Amino acid sequence: MTAQSATQQTGSAKPGQKAPDFLVHEDGDSVGVIVIEGIEAGAELTGWIMREDRTVTMKVLGDIPIGHKVALTDLAVGDSVIKYGVNIGKVVATIKKGEYVHVHNLKTRRW
Repeated sequence: MTAQSATQQTGSAKPGQKAPDFLVHEDGDSVGVIVIEGIEAGAELTGWIMREDRTVTMKVLGDIPIGHKVALTDLAVGDSVIKYGVNIGKVVATIKKGEYVHVHNLKTRRW
């Protein structure tokens, strides 16, 4: 599944519109990066898929700190996690769409 599995809208934030809560580099990424502080469980977020210049919405299932990742789709153990169009690691614990993605459920390729 891709970022398209979140609810779709066309275009980035326009004057008078709310700025995005998370960023996604391109369709095919399985995570987005939170760009505002104070994301709490149950919040309805707006994200911007930069390459396609399209917005998506989704509900988060837990608190997520700024600069950290949110799952855009359900991910099973062993799945690759794609961020900025790059495989950044493997899922080590099941992740649901809207959940916080970090070291507790992702083994990074970096180390």
